[in-house]
Amino acid sequence: MSTSEDYRVQFDAELTFRNGGGLRVQEFRLDIPGDDISDEDLGALLVRHLGLLMVDKVAISGKTLLREPHKGSRGVARSTAGSEAAERRVIDLSHVLRDGIITTPGLPGPEIGDHLRREDSAGSYAPGTSFQFDRISMISGTGTYVDSPNHRFAEGADVAGLPLARLADLDGLVVRVTDGRRPVDRNALLPYDVRGRAVLIQTGWDRHWNTPDYASGEHPFVTLDGAAWLAAEGAVLVGIDTINIDDTTDPDRPAHTTLLAAGIPIVEHLTGLAQLPPDGFRFHAAPPAAEGMSSFTVRAYAVVSS
Repeated sequence: MSTSEDYRVQFDAELTFRNGGGLRVQEFRLDIPGDDISDEDLGALLVRHLGLLMVDKVAISGKTLLREPHKGSRGVARSTAGSEAAERRVIDLSHVLRDGIITTPGLPGPEIGDHLRREDSAGSYAPGTSFQFDRISMISGTGTYVDSPNHRFAEGADVAGLPLARLADLDGLVVRVTDGRRPVDRNALLPYDVRGRAVLIQTGWDRHWNTPDYASGEHPFVTLDGAAWLAAEGAVLVGIDTINIDDTTDPDRPAHTTLLAAGIPIVEHLTGLAQLPPDGFRFHAAPPAAEGMSSFTVRAYAVVSS
């Protein structure tokens, strides 16, 4: 009986790139997981194997099935986190909350103030001892925050129901899409091994935070096919440094719908992703375990060994 490791495929391919140019391969061979593969899936496998970025189209021809042992076709190799003696750095990836700061235009900013002022508490304690008690009133989508499935689906888990294993100490990966493109589609993601990882999409849009440009309809976003690929490939969390992971002019919100339906938390309004290496770091974005909240502010950060 044959096994999934018995098959490879030989083919020709012609690739074109978003920034111009192309690549042609002839009689190329790759391992495949079974005795058949579609042209679309074979094109994706080729892009992953070669680690190519900014691929626009892949045309497959001359495909021939081969019965031979696997040779070790690969995707993008993961880097290691370094030795035990490596220096650890903690990098903050969150916007600072201030009284009145606007995250999304049209929605209120937080109200931060005193509940009990330090000087008013002094009479309740020993001489020289006082305490400050503060209060904050804010909507759930304030600053850098995580969306739970309940944000999109009434029956979905709220932030208290999100497993910590999907929010903390995650193997992190940065997808850098800083070439000015708006849609982050499947082809932009294909070179990356996302399974079991927090996928953080760096667009550079955080440079517009707290300015009118931040909320403009020109921000980068993840497309339906990009979100579907991330879900199918097993990403455990997806984050982005823009105002919304979806195109805000699209009322269907396909990226939210697809990812949250798969139980994948979404972290929006990240910042500082340029400080991170491509991979080899641990990502954390856990909110308070607040029952009934569909989204909540997080202190997102990464731990990098270097």
